[in-house]
Amino acid sequence: MTIPKAVRTRLGIKPGQVLDVREDGGRLIASKVVAEDPVQRAYGILKLRESTDRVVEELRGRPDAVDPALRRRRRNEDR
Repeated sequence: MTIPKAVRTRLGIKPGQVLDVREDGGRLIASKVVAEDPVQRAYGILKLRESTDRVVEELRGRPDAVDPALRRRRRNEDR
C-alpha cells in the first residue's frame, strides 16, 4: 500500500513503520502500531515480601561492609 508523502509527514509515519490495517464499513483504516516497552511490561511482575532496598542489601551486603580498597577501585573504574 502506498501512502502519499504529505500524509506520511503529517501523521509522522516513518519508513519501516508497522501499521495495523482493518476494514470498517468498506473503508480501510490504518493505525500506527506502538511497540510495547519491555521494561514497562515486566514492571510489577516480581512480588517481594521485602523492600527493594532490603533485597539489594542482602545481595550486595551493607555498603559500609565493603572493603575500602575495593570501594576506591570501583570509584576509579567509573571515571
